[in-house]
Amino acid sequence: MSDWTAFGRVDEDGTVYVKTAEGERVVGSWQAGAPEEGLAHFARRFADLVTEVDLTEARLNSGAADAGHSLTTIRRIRGSLAEAHVVGDIDALAARLDKLATVAEEKAGEAKAAREAARGEALARKTALVEEAEKLAAESTGWKTAGDRLKEILDEWKTIRGVDKKSDGELWKRFAAARDGFTRRRGAHFASLDQQRKQAQTVKEELVAEAEKLKDSTDWGVTAGQLKDLMAQWKAAPRAAKEAEQKLWERFRAAQDEFFTRRSEVFSARDNEQRANLERKQALLAEAEALDVDSDPKGAQAKLREIQAQWHEAGRVPREAAAGLERRLRAVDDKVREVMDSAWRRTSKEDNPLLAQMRAQVAEAEDRLARAQAAGDARRIKEAEQALASKRQFLQLAEQAG
Repeated sequence: MSDWTAFGRVDEDGTVYVKTAEGERVVGSWQAGAPEEGLAHFARRFADLVTEVDLTEARLNSGAADAGHSLTTIRRIRGSLAEAHVVGDIDALAARLDKLATVAEEKAGEAKAAREAARGEALARKTALVEEAEKLAAESTGWKTAGDRLKEILDEWKTIRGVDKKSDGELWKRFAAARDGFTRRRGAHFASLDQQRKQAQTVKEELVAEAEKLKDSTDWGVTAGQLKDLMAQWKAAPRAAKEAEQKLWERFRAAQDEFFTRRSEVFSARDNEQRANLERKQALLAEAEALDVDSDPKGAQAKLREIQAQWHEAGRVPREAAAGLERRLRAVDDKVREVMDSAWRRTSKEDNPLLAQMRAQVAEAEDRLARAQAAGDARRIKEAEQALASKRQFLQLAEQAG
């Protein structure tokens, strides 16, 4: 650039020429000073062009500039070179611009393809959002979740750019219709839900009233079953409005708690009583099992009768202990009976006090029959005959057994 004469000259009348591969052409006139100054002036203009090209190339390569805009600048400069009023290596600059134009065209093509891809991606994203919104509007019953998601879709929608106006408008109409449809369906659902809650409140008020009627009952088993059935009905019934549901539940639960608390207190007292009875019967059983049946059968029998009388007076014991206690007491009773039967069989008929007692009863029955016959009372005669026959039969059996 410092050798201006290599790319231009100034003739005697001040006309300035630039040298190119196609020959010289006039770029201006210089009358203000020495020819060298004129060449320097037009060389600086050329330098300005080079600077602009340098800047365009740098921005193109860095990606800071739009490739299409850079290509426009390159073509403008390239097109101006044929008539540019400059002095410099125009041919080299033209070749450089041609190469830059090729690079810019490639980058512009890539940018266009990227824009088209981005546009397609944006269109696909908005289409997917619309389809999701339409599905939510048609199918979802998770009203809060779906409503929140529709808001998120709208927010995301606003961030998507690059869709052509027509497609964007059509997609927006679909999204707005889906959102409106969801709002209507949700409104209808909650209107129906309000009606159901009113009905549920009526049902639960009836359940509460029934529970409050039963809370003072002392028919523990039946009432407990009825309250459990009411609880099952409560759980099966739909929920009322939140505030009403809570108040009704507190009343319902209070009625149940009152009944079951009283029942628990009664059962606890009964359990305490039965445990005391158990201790009493265990003591009686120990006393019964300690009887010396073999050496004194009659005494053992008499003492056992006393124990059995106290046993029945002692009352109920816990169910899990009752069977074992009764079994052990029966074992003592069976042993006493066995020893007494054995002793009775060893006694002669004449000495057997039981036979003597039974003979006396037969004699008394004969005497009663005689008195009835003497009175001529048919009813008394019949009753006396039946009684005498029964006592004679028992006596006969006893004598045969002996």
